[in-house]
Amino acid sequence: MVDAVVTENLTKSYRNVTALADLTMRVPRGEAFGFLGPNGAGKTTAVKLLLGLASPTSGKATVLGKPAGDRRTRSKIGYLPEMFRYQSWMSAHEVLSFHCGLAGIAKPEAEVERALVTVGLAERAHHRVGTFSKGMQQRLGLGVALLGSPELVVLDEPTSALDPVGRLDVRNIIRDLKNAGTTVFLNSHLLTEVELVCDRVAMIERGRVIVSGTLKELTGGIGVRIRLTGLDGRVDSLGKWGPLQVEEDWLSFSDVTSEQVPALVEELVAMGGRVHAVIPGRRSLEDRFMELLRDS
Repeated sequence: MVDAVVTENLTKSYRNVTALADLTMRVPRGEAFGFLGPNGAGKTTAVKLLLGLASPTSGKATVLGKPAGDRRTRSKIGYLPEMFRYQSWMSAHEVLSFHCGLAGIAKPEAEVERALVTVGLAERAHHRVGTFSKGMQQRLGLGVALLGSPELVVLDEPTSALDPVGRLDVRNIIRDLKNAGTTVFLNSHLLTEVELVCDRVAMIERGRVIVSGTLKELTGGIGVRIRLTGLDGRVDSLGKWGPLQVEEDWLSFSDVTSEQVPALVEELVAMGGRVHAVIPGRRSLEDRFMELLRDS
């Protein structure tokens, strides 16, 4: 099956400023893909190029098997921009109905009702947008993006204005989309949110991808922390287990997997140590990103 998104050396420059440089990546179908980076890193520029809202300076991109910006393909894409505004005098129902008309959806009423329920606005369907909070307007924008059951949904900072309950709702919506076979392209600087829903990510900084892969590949081994007494600093022989950090009674092994923990504990006990606690853990996506930024 053709990947949902493929880019090769995609570049966008504005006079003397390079907003995006040599972006090469692929987004498999049916996955949630996190496109990560700090504000100003080039994420929104990449989204505009993929949607045909801007033209690349060089390189190429395909979306759902067609060149980026293909008019027929656009009808298969749902898009939630980072910045948007609907007419304050329209109701949520009217906004969704209007966009159904623009998209040529055959049964707009059923589609509008489905979208309202999905984003939690069914009880506010006939209230004016001008009375909505920022979070409710964000939900409405997400509802517009889901109209017509698109094959690819592009979300640009979808949780930026939401409270914890709203963020949880968006995560559940993204999981439901994945389960239905929809590809989700999630553009965000909120790494903890991405880590909860995405299968694969690309990290971008100053217009360039610095790393990409699955969450497991990027966060590395599980690692383990062990509270230990009785060794009196005798830890030189433990180097074979990978990087080791010693802090008072705690030993932290960053590359030890869960399968290796029993053998490690057995060796520590054989050395005369007394094990008080074994706590599994791993680097978060945020930890990994900050590590990459320091090295770049």
